[in-house]
Amino acid sequence: MNTQLKDILTIIIPSKNESVNIYECIGFISKQRGIQGTRVIIADISDEEKSLQWLYQTQIDFKYSLNIEVIEGGYPSQGRLNGSKLTTTPYMLFLDSDVMIMNPSVIPNMMEYEKDLMTVPFITDTGFNWVYSIFNKFQWLSKLLGTPFAVGGFQLWKTESYWKVGGYNDKEIFAEDYSLSQKVMSKNFMVYKTSHVYTSARRFKNKGVLWMFKIMIKSYLNRNNPEFFTKSHGYWN
Repeated sequence: MNTQLKDILTIIIPSKNESVNIYECIGFISKQRGIQGTRVIIADISDEEKSLQWLYQTQIDFKYSLNIEVIEGGYPSQGRLNGSKLTTTPYMLFLDSDVMIMNPSVIPNMMEYEKDLMTVPFITDTGFNWVYSIFNKFQWLSKLLGTPFAVGGFQLWKTESYWKVGGYNDKEIFAEDYSLSQKVMSKNFMVYKTSHVYTSARRFKNKGVLWMFKIMIKSYLNRNNPEFFTKSHGYWN
């Protein structure tokens, strides 16, 4: 890929009270090969002083390597939608603030495939990698089932394709990532093989492994029921 990433990619990160996570996430982004000057939109609704300080420090420390912009966010779907409306590049990457891209070649390598939607498998905290191993297999299986599941923590979209399937719906507050990604044709969806993308296991720690897998199955069964995704199902409690 000879084109500079800043000319073809915008990164969008929803955030709320992420403290040091947002700093570390941006730090790893800044090490991606060819990332210099790429626009990063942080859709933030932090109300904790510590998190606001980390956000400010992030803007200061990485302003010479990335084009960082902070806008108003909301629930993840709202933050992602707000950021996508500002995107003018051919591709956009939705990233969660607790996702760390630890290999500097991940993003530039993925850009070579030119798929409508791409995601990655995750590694996580000690004791929970077996859970994510199953979770990652579900992402692969979803392609075979014809309802692609790209976890919202890492969704690399062709901007045109994103808007063709409607973009994020700010009324959806649960499993909005699956609600959107399942609309992509399987042949245009890809799970990029890597073992260098880390995410926190906090979702499984907070809600429990069994609860998370149950609600994942419910999301699949309700994939054609738009009303299902507008309810929180206790996820934000």
